[in-house]
Amino acid sequence: MKYYLIAGEASGDLHAAHLMAALKAEDPQAEFRFFGGDMMAAVGGTRVKHYRELAYMGFIPVLLHLRTIFANMRRCKADILAWSPDVVILVDYPGFNLNIAKFLHARTRILVFYYISPKIWAWKEYRIKNIRRDVDELFSILPFEVDFFEGKHHYPIHYVGNPTVDEVDAYRKAHPADSKQFASDNGLEDKPIIALLAGSRKQEIKDNLPYMLKAASAFPEYQLVLAGAPSIPEEYYERYAKGTKVNIIFGQTYRLLQHAEAALVTSGTATLETALFRIPQVVCYYLSAGKLVSFLRRHILKVKFISLVNLIADREVVKELVADGMTVDNVQKELGLILRDKDTRETMLKGYEDMARRLGEPGAPVRAAREMVRLIKKGKRT
Repeated sequence: MKYYLIAGEASGDLHAAHLMAALKAEDPQAEFRFFGGDMMAAVGGTRVKHYRELAYMGFIPVLLHLRTIFANMRRCKADILAWSPDVVILVDYPGFNLNIAKFLHARTRILVFYYISPKIWAWKEYRIKNIRRDVDELFSILPFEVDFFEGKHHYPIHYVGNPTVDEVDAYRKAHPADSKQFASDNGLEDKPIIALLAGSRKQEIKDNLPYMLKAASAFPEYQLVLAGAPSIPEEYYERYAKGTKVNIIFGQTYRLLQHAEAALVTSGTATLETALFRIPQVVCYYLSAGKLVSFLRRHILKVKFISLVNLIADREVVKELVADGMTVDNVQKELGLILRDKDTRETMLKGYEDMARRLGEPGAPVRAAREMVRLIKKGKRT
């Protein structure tokens, strides 16, 4: 069968690549064509566009590149029509992908599957109308989405487990911890590590890293190790790290978490990865005009938490310091607790176990692929 996939950023490339590998195992005759990245290309098939040509984040960058964005949409739609796949699989990236789904629903009978559902439970809940109309099958990787989509909106979905569970589990099995080797490979001291995960975008790093460094530097018995994002040059980090004792390493985030004593983490998948490595953490997300953002968060956003850990557990497992709550003093206080207070650490680790139980066992891409192949074989939508 013919599968057309659309992933618009690095995380989507990773998850889509694993799904493609699982689809090949289920369907040895699988053919792939896609908008995506290097990891998808390594699985096989034809890449039409790299996600780097699609990923514009924020109001101003999107505004400045509208012509390119619309051109990419036209190219994608035309390419799908020309190739005529059995299914189009959309991977996260809702701004682009929901537009494609709308087009396909109106103009074709091609099945539309959505893998890694849009996070409309946090923002833009009105998009449920588009999803209900344009998406044939939705595959969720967050357990609380079942109640949101099925309970609140009466839209049936497939919870297949979380692929990050697979990725962390596979890494831990393939790479036994060796602290001495890790230190030797990266020129580190013989000290316990505080890991800093300051985000993957320049604005996040600019807003959060200085606070993280100041707070963590109050614990001289620990060494600070910063996980560099692949798209960010080392020079960008150095402008904020100047005058501090911090080691910057690239391409080793999982290895760093494997050896850390605690972590300061911006929101996003990194909070979930840190929890799956069972590393106590403080979630740090500073925003300018913090008090205004805090007000908007309380009165507009639909969720109580910003970290996936707390959202999945449905309670506060990790401390979230957001907007005006993100200060050096607050970070220092919470970091001190997870480093030095045994009860705080143990309570957080027990919370991680509860979160992991809710996520379920590894095997998300395999379960998703198996169900997708079964549904495709039932036939195209009428």
